[in-house]
Order: sequence, then structure tokens, then C-alpha cells
Amino acid sequence: IDSQIITHYPESIETGKRITESEASYETEVRKRIHVPEISRDLVEQVAFEARESEYIDEKSGVSARLTISAFENLLASAERRMEINGEKNTITRMGDFLSIIPSITGKVELVYEGEQEGAADVAYSLIGKAIRSRFTDLFPDPENFRKKKGEELINPYSELVSWFESGSILDIKNDLKEKDYHSLLDSVPGLLALIERYCGKVSKDEKYFFMEFALHGLAEFSLISKKHNAKGLQFKDLLSGMLTQSENRDTRNEKREE
Repeated sequence: IDSQIITHYPESIETGKRITESEASYETEVRKRIHVPEISRDLVEQVAFEARESEYIDEKSGVSARLTISAFENLLASAERRMEINGEKNTITRMGDFLSIIPSITGKVELVYEGEQEGAADVAYSLIGKAIRSRFTDLFPDPENFRKKKGEELINPYSELVSWFESGSILDIKNDLKEKDYHSLLDSVPGLLALIERYCGKVSKDEKYFFMEFALHGLAEFSLISKKHNAKGLQFKDLLSGMLTQSENRDTRNEKREE
């Protein structure tokens, strides 16, 4: 009574990760079967950091560690679900598993009026996207640099990847893909593995596929390719065709309204 506890947010990603790991609830045996790359844990914490700076979230209500704790639990649950569906003994978290943390975000933040207008789910998608964009440049060259210095001879490390999508190629990554199918799908993208080997150093065989998918998400956040969520997973394709599809969908919805 007559006392107030002042919340102090973690000052660093590392502190946040320690808090989340110690407070998250999961079955120990299941946790042993799910490998979580360090960058995956970084992204969970980065979402909270982005939320605390967001204009759509009520600063007075704040963004406590409960968001990251719940998000980490849902991330593991998504990986566990896929593992059980496919009858596999072990798995690794994927970028697609981050769709499962959306309820953790929408259920743990209070939106201001502008946020309500945007929609809770769209705000959550945006925060995840900003987290990916923030962490992307810790590993890879900033794509913006290759836009600003047009007059200089710079070798764009993303050109082969982007050209593949510009040629009409589409990559569908379903949420419940078996490990071997997931690996084969990412291996089919020209230049993707070379990008990881060049900038991510020596990573384990399994983790390299997480980084490969992470690179695709990063390129989408920097508007070099298009990323679309659907009921079964994610689809990556050329940015222009993605924009045209969105425009066509809007036109179709407007026509239905007029009818």
C-alpha cells in the first residue's frame, strides 16, 4: 500500500535473454530436442526493444519482459508442433516460427488510438519486421549502401539472389516442411548459401539454414524482394510482382464492394 514498483527494462539484448531463459516455462526434455540459434533468441528480445520505441504502443502501459517470455515459449511450441507432426526426433527453430509469437505481442501490449486503427496483428507484423531489419545489418552489408552509392563501382552481394526472383522464381516455405525438404528448398536458391558462407563465418550445418531463411526475410524488409504471409507459411518472390498482386487484390475487393 502506498508503494509503487518502477519497471526497469533490460538495457541490453544479453540481459533480456538471460531473463527470458530463466523465466520461460517448457518441458526440459522437449527443450533438449529443439535447437535455438543465438540469433533466434536475439530476435525475440529485439521485438520487445522495437515495441518500447513504437509510436503505436502505449508508453504508460509499457512492454514488460512478459512479452519476450511468452514469445519464446510460443517459438518453442511452434517448433515442437512441427517436430511432432513430422515424426522427427530433433528440430531447430525457423524464421517461420516467428509467426507464432504474434499472439504474445498482441496479448501483452496496449495500443494507442493510431495502433488500434492499424490493427493489432499488423502492428505485431511490423515489430517483427523491424526486429529483423535491425539485426540484419549486424551480419550483412546494409542494402541501403548499394542504393546510395550508384556512381561507385560496388559489388552488390545480393544481386544474384534478387535476379533469381526477378526472373520469375517463387519460393514457398510451408510451416510444416520436414527438415530434409526445408533444406532442399533453401539450397535451390542460387547465391543464398554463398552469402551465408561469406558473411556468417563458420556456422553449424543446421544453423546455416536458419541464416539462409533469415537472409531472405532481411532482403524483404529492405524491399529487395517481396514477402507474403499465407495460411500455410511464407512466399518470397519478385518485389514488383508482389506489389502488382497486392494491387490486384485491392481492386478485386473494391469491385466486390461495388457489386
